[in-house]
Amino acid sequence: MPSILLVEDDDLNRDLIRRALQGAGYEVREARNGREALRQFELCPANLVIIDLFMPEMGGLETIWLLIHEFFDVTIIAMSEHRDELDFLAVARLFGARRTLRKPIRIDELLRAVQEELQQIT
Repeated sequence: MPSILLVEDDDLNRDLIRRALQGAGYEVREARNGREALRQFELCPANLVIIDLFMPEMGGLETIWLLIHEFFDVTIIAMSEHRDELDFLAVARLFGARRTLRKPIRIDELLRAVQEELQQIT
């Protein structure tokens, strides 16, 4: 069963996404920020990381950068609801995220992205 590390500080979003992923048959571990995600990934790498870009302690962009440089084959989907002058989702792609999703997340779109990314690495 493919494993996913879900990195999201918002409890409601994290719970919704976790339940959808588990319902689709994925093993899901959770982290509330980038620092926690790095610790978890170092102990037990996941097949896929889904990460929010704006979180306390360590944000998604810094976490993506560190994951990519420490574990070059990590597959990352970044998500964000911020719509600023600077497109942070585009920056996430430059840092190494393979795919990006805008919040609010559409579950069907998320599950399709997860399936497509996992198919590419298996």
